[in-house]
Amino acid sequence: MMLTATQLERVFILKDKGQDIKLTDPEPRWGVEAVLNFYANTYPILTTAKVSAPKIKDDRVEYRFESVMGTKG
Repeated sequence: MMLTATQLERVFILKDKGQDIKLTDPEPRWGVEAVLNFYANTYPILTTAKVSAPKIKDDRVEYRFESVMGTKG
């Protein structure tokens, strides 16, 4: 039996005004920080965001961009 490795699709999620916005992967070869910087041009809130640990859900890898604005610590 031959095993085949497949790369899971990456999805990036941004919470803005209480809504989850799903962002597609602009370039699978880019690192997560490069994707964050890419989308920061469109969503300025991302300039101060951090990336959560990836979670596998529905055969995709989900990353959450979490704003650190207004949080303490």
